Amino acid sequence: MEVEKNQKFEKITKPISGYLVLIVLFVIIALIIYGVVVIQKPFVVVLIPVAIFLIPGFFLVNPNGSRVLVLFGKYVGTVKENGFFWVIPFYSKSKISLRARNFETERVKVNDKMGNPILISSILVWKVSDTYKAAFEVDDYESFVRIQSDAAVRILASRYPYDNFDDDQLETTLRSGLEEVNEAMEEELTNRLSMAGLEVLEARIGYLAYAPEIASAMLKRQQAEAIVSARFKIVEGAVGMVEHALEALSEKKIIDLDEDKKAAMVSNLMVVLCSDQEATPVLNTGTLNT
Repeated sequence: MEVEKNQKFEKITKPISGYLVLIVLFVIIALIIYGVVVIQKPFVVVLIPVAIFLIPGFFLVNPNGSRVLVLFGKYVGTVKENGFFWVIPFYSKSKISLRARNFETERVKVNDKMGNPILISSILVWKVSDTYKAAFEVDDYESFVRIQSDAAVRILASRYPYDNFDDDQLETTLRSGLEEVNEAMEEELTNRLSMAGLEVLEARIGYLAYAPEIASAMLKRQQAEAIVSARFKIVEGAVGMVEHALEALSEKKIIDLDEDKKAAMVSNLMVVLCSDQEATPVLNTGTLNT
């Protein structure tokens, strides 16, 4: 049996082709039938235990599958090559899939960096990369993935605030910095799952929201922040428009306004431009000098 070292612990092995042993098995069965039925020689029945011994040694390895071989408690190697093989029946042949798998954690309630309770879950794509570690370093590697993913999500949520209401560019948040947060989650999970021979292909936030007890208050705060931001833009634009109007009137000498009339005009324009409702015009029947 040829054995090749693949990683620090895992060993790749290639057993005997199952087809060759299957031919031997058919020959033995044919000899038994021929000896008992045709030539009637009972001594050929001694071949029956040999046939029975050969049968349990056959096994298949499907695409993206593997078999971990153990002989009397000693790790012999892992078969990753697809095909039909045979080993001594005393070998135990544990099946481990090498396919990529999706896993979504449950929505857990944790506190973010600011202490606000939030609901968060993650989506993880992973696969087994080292069958030795997956089989022998942990008791159940699938359960290990679930528990460590849950722990990683809790730790990640405590490192970042859900949102930053003072300055969106000041600090990375769970809501706005998804790319950086996902990279941090992938790194955290890689460090945790590598001891079990598991490779993280992708990790990202699957669900993110405030906990129900503060969701309503936080929604009002977000709405207030949005209104203040919109008002700031409106006022900023209105000031520019008023300034441009005064400059145009002055340059074209359409009307000569003193400081009091300029102040009144600025006040009226700001009210019209910044009002939530449409302005109602008031007709002045006198003159501007009255």
